Amino acid sequence: MFQPSVRPARPATAAAAALAAVGALTATAAAPASAHIPAHPRTSARHVLLLSVDGLHQSDLAWYVARHPQSALARLAAGGVEYTRARTTVPSDSFPGMVGQLTGGNPGTTGVYYDDTYSHALLPAGTTSCTGVRPGAEVDLTEDLDRNKDSLDAGQGLSGLPGSVLNMTGDARSLIDPSKLPVDPATCKPVYPHAYLKVNTVFDVARKAGLRTAWSDKHVAYEILNGPSGSGIQDLFAPEINSEATGYAAGDDWTKDNAATEQYDGYKVQAVLNEIDGYDHGRTHKVGTPAVFGMNFQSVSTAQKLPASDGLTGGYAAKGVPGPLLAKNLAFVDKEVGALVTELRKRHLDGSTTIILSAKHGQSPTDPSALTRVDDGALLDGLNAAWKAAHPGAGDLVAHAVDDDAMLLWLTDRSRAATDFAKAYLLAQSGTGNGIDGKAKPFTASGLKTLYAGAAAARCFHVRPGDARVPDLFGIAQYGVVYTGGKSKIAEHGGAHADDLDVPLVVSGAGAEHGVRIGVPVRTTQIAPTILRLLGLEPRDLDAVRIEHTQALPVR
Repeated sequence: MFQPSVRPARPATAAAAALAAVGALTATAAAPASAHIPAHPRTSARHVLLLSVDGLHQSDLAWYVARHPQSALARLAAGGVEYTRARTTVPSDSFPGMVGQLTGGNPGTTGVYYDDTYSHALLPAGTTSCTGVRPGAEVDLTEDLDRNKDSLDAGQGLSGLPGSVLNMTGDARSLIDPSKLPVDPATCKPVYPHAYLKVNTVFDVARKAGLRTAWSDKHVAYEILNGPSGSGIQDLFAPEINSEATGYAAGDDWTKDNAATEQYDGYKVQAVLNEIDGYDHGRTHKVGTPAVFGMNFQSVSTAQKLPASDGLTGGYAAKGVPGPLLAKNLAFVDKEVGALVTELRKRHLDGSTTIILSAKHGQSPTDPSALTRVDDGALLDGLNAAWKAAHPGAGDLVAHAVDDDAMLLWLTDRSRAATDFAKAYLLAQSGTGNGIDGKAKPFTASGLKTLYAGAAAARCFHVRPGDARVPDLFGIAQYGVVYTGGKSKIAEHGGAHADDLDVPLVVSGAGAEHGVRIGVPVRTTQIAPTILRLLGLEPRDLDAVRIEHTQALPVR
């Protein structure tokens, strides 16, 4: 359960105690979430490979390992420390989730609440004459920033795509169209993603220590992970996942067919294999294996969200039980992880490399019978109409909204009267959505369980009321509610249910104990200081670690 009044939790002392015990054991006793973990000695890892399997739940990993005890995922978990009660950030979106893993901070600290948000301090994209322009701008970190979002190379202009995609530049920032970026009123210049981030990243710290860095992700906007320096990642491979998927149905991107998503993920796996071998992602230059590198897998997420693909039913067959498409995709991820582990062993790097497996977010609902699809567009249109009816001459109240299985609203009027008006309107709305079978299904309170407005929303994220970036309303949906105007989705993420938050976290390899399962709460934000500690660097060199007192995970 999301607890907005509690500062982001530190890991429990019981986790460290479990590792101090002799032999492999399972820690199951809970401890106070604010307890402190003692520092542990520097470890001997020379490389950390971070793998994010987007959408993967801890329950999915447990389900797969139980049925495939000799699998690569099973060996990875058994060969390291598995934290069975890890949770990602709230909101549980890809951007705050990944940023959290690599900064040690939650959205209120990093300033990154979602992949598509709003700032009351910036000017709209395309502004060239800033004098007298009223602040207030969308901050879009999606495919919309690409020079060409319909092309896998994001507009680089490569021939022979998709086969030539590994020839993409490692300078992802060069593929961003600056005319699509919000503008800083002080300089009247575009604000790139890395400059929007309020705190530094693991890559920033590693680069300052003279270590090599690389990363692979789904949009060029992930150049945000460079950190404020703008140069944290030396080799960022970011093929556009929402581009047109060559060889598949016309107009479909790489997420609309799970086989396409697997093919897309395969390009990133090959990039990491090349990096393990000591090359850049395209295998063009010999540069040495990075100290910090990794990628995200997207294919589990599409297997959870698509009703069907490749002749197989998507999502879950019953509560927490993967259906045939998801089961197939878990096997795909297992095979690819196995290939990475094998390559590390082949290059004699297995003894000096730590692998960290986790996920940016989960996916909800895992119970198909709970699904209620609600058209959020109609709700927001109604809210704007009600506001204008009550305030003749006023414009729309909603400046920007993002709704998946949470609701984040930024308003044109941030007064208490306006936020209270929006809250009261939304909680009074009932209607009809549709369920997993497509049939009509009623909803109440706009599908919301809880709605924080104004100062209460700011307190959720531990920022001051009036903060330029915090949403004016933050809504936690009722379990099973997915905001969508159609029937093409059966799950989403972004919210604060257990299905959104409960992700796997495994630290395996150099510097980690073997065969230990820790059953006390930990957070994925603890991955960042853990990476630095594994490499013998100072976790407190991370801004967010100092602000939130984020502790490294106990690994020995």
